[in-house]
Amino acid sequence: QVQLVESGGGLVQAGGSLRLSCTTSERAFNRYAMGWFRQAPGKQREFVAAVSWSGGSTYYENTIEDRFTLSREGTKNTIHLQMNNLRPEDTAVYYCAAGPALDNSDLTYEYWGQGTQVTVSR
Repeated sequence: QVQLVESGGGLVQAGGSLRLSCTTSERAFNRYAMGWFRQAPGKQREFVAAVSWSGGSTYYENTIEDRFTLSREGTKNTIHLQMNNLRPEDTAVYYCAAGPALDNSDLTYEYWGQGTQVTVSR
């Protein structure tokens, strides 16, 4: 079983920044694509960003508009999502996911974290 442990959520004012982190085992980190999805109240879960198992390819949701950056830290088997210039509409529970392919569909991802709340106030 692959475990994904998320951290870094919280409350921030609009225009502020947060960094989310997701840590897994070395085996999973070097085998699966990993990424982030989010789900706002009353809305469907949506893709945010993902990175291939090798780190060679990164995929972002179009409306992120360069505000978010996804990176891999191999020595810690961790991915980070740096979120800048946050907006109230970014408020959601953010989920880390791992799966066999780099994709923007949640159906591709087999393993999920518990989620971390991000709240952006006006």
